[in-house]
Amino acid sequence: MPSSEKISPPLTELEINTTDGGFYNGFSVAVAVPAKIIISVIVVWAIFWPLQSGEILTGLNGIILQYFAAWYTWIVAFFILVCFSLAVWPAAARLNLGIDGEKPEFTRFSWFSMMFGAGIGVGMLTWAVAEPVSHLQSNPETIMGITAAGQADNVAMAYKWSFLHWGFSAWACYAICGLSLAYFSYRRGLPLTIRSGLTPLFGQRLSGPLGHVVDVVAVVATILGVAQTLGFGVDQLVAGLTRIGIAGLVDAEGAATMTGIIIALAVIMGLSTLSALSGVGRGIKWLSNLNMVLSFILLGFFIAFGATWFGFNALFVGLWHYVTSLPQMSLNVFRSDGVEGSEAFLLAQWQGWWPVFYWAWWIAFAPFVGLFLARISRGRTIREFVLGALIVPALMCFVWFAWAGGTAIDLELNGGANGVIFDAANGDMIFAMTEFMLAPIAGWLAWGMALLIVVLLLTFLVTSADSAVLIVNTINAAGDEGPKSRPHVVFWGVALAMVVAGLLISGGTTAIQTAMVIGALPFSLVMALMAVALLKAIYNDTRRERAGVPSTHDKIDGATPNNLTPGLGAS
Repeated sequence: MPSSEKISPPLTELEINTTDGGFYNGFSVAVAVPAKIIISVIVVWAIFWPLQSGEILTGLNGIILQYFAAWYTWIVAFFILVCFSLAVWPAAARLNLGIDGEKPEFTRFSWFSMMFGAGIGVGMLTWAVAEPVSHLQSNPETIMGITAAGQADNVAMAYKWSFLHWGFSAWACYAICGLSLAYFSYRRGLPLTIRSGLTPLFGQRLSGPLGHVVDVVAVVATILGVAQTLGFGVDQLVAGLTRIGIAGLVDAEGAATMTGIIIALAVIMGLSTLSALSGVGRGIKWLSNLNMVLSFILLGFFIAFGATWFGFNALFVGLWHYVTSLPQMSLNVFRSDGVEGSEAFLLAQWQGWWPVFYWAWWIAFAPFVGLFLARISRGRTIREFVLGALIVPALMCFVWFAWAGGTAIDLELNGGANGVIFDAANGDMIFAMTEFMLAPIAGWLAWGMALLIVVLLLTFLVTSADSAVLIVNTINAAGDEGPKSRPHVVFWGVALAMVVAGLLISGGTTAIQTAMVIGALPFSLVMALMAVALLKAIYNDTRRERAGVPSTHDKIDGATPNNLTPGLGAS
């Protein structure tokens, strides 16, 4: 490197004003109060004007799907590319997400358990069965007439699309956010909050209104993303409670009643608030380990007593089609010709219902899961983080889909289920399947399996909800990970429950989906900037290493050299 080029250490301080004393002691009022107002307005609007809110949300959703489908598609593909590039780039891959020599706080089992439970665990119990079944009936190949709906020749395509939605794309969204936060917080000593991930681009300006807006957007996206997960979970929990004999929670059509919704939310949020008050190291850690053990028991049941060979074949054939088709599936955008019922229209509609919806869901979930991943991944290398947070959980999802969904499909195609599983509601399919398998043997076995699934579902829901409450309060407290005042923990627990209840009242799970897709849009731009900022920071840190300039906060004494390279000091 030419001796004339001087490189300064990176930015290691970002002042965020917090209140000293009073109700908001330790919190950034400029973030906490606007976030609470926005969420409160959504709740009041959805509960007291359900028809109007439902119509407006539907209209906005249509606009986003029409004009931003390509944006969601391509930005998620960009996240995958960035993650794998960092894992194979030697200079980046070996960097520690902490100071040099720092060791991880959690064992790999606890790390993976918390990561999987908070990231996707809830969805597994609904969609590992329901999604392959749905794609068996309809996917782009059936729309184009390449395969036949509901037939054996469509199984590989059903899994190809299922793996797309729950594979690398989902975890790349989480990994980008988590990598960014861990890198800037634990290597550079910046606050553990979303705005820190943008310091290479905006520097000290993030101390003011720009940074406040970024964090507020992240809080709102988090609440709406977790509300989506809880919305699906509430429906499935009500179905499960009904299966184990609790009456009065569903109507004649099998849909959750208001009583069922209230009881399910009260149980979920009551337990999650108690767990959140106990912190990550106690309640969340032990719940995560419990649901991982129960998950293996349930998965082992499907592998041993379900469609063993069918699932094995579905896993590897589906994985082959997924990997070989990933570039095309990740980049292709179906364009509607505007003619309702035409092939182009149906393909664009399907993409809006499935991939675009999922990309919005994962992006909205990313500030919560990303910050949580950062919190539990301190001390790991970038390569270890990417392999652990991108590949391993994706493979775990594929295994679940192969044997849980594969058992359902095999029972319908070859096992004489005759619609018992396919005709059930999405959240009830796993209960219908296990009952069909076990009830002829012994009714108490079917009841016991339903109870196990209910307990597992509840632990997943509580883990997601209490983690979200802690993460939201961490963002509101300018990245402070310490214990939070009980009223703030309780407020966000209640607020999350009210968002779910309000949106369910205004339009069921469709209203929650719509609100989440809308809320994810602004944060998708923030995430794109975070990815660019992370690449810039790592590149500049490799230059610092070659020049002998420190890049971690423990080695920087705070003095700024006089001969700075323009713009590099904050990078």
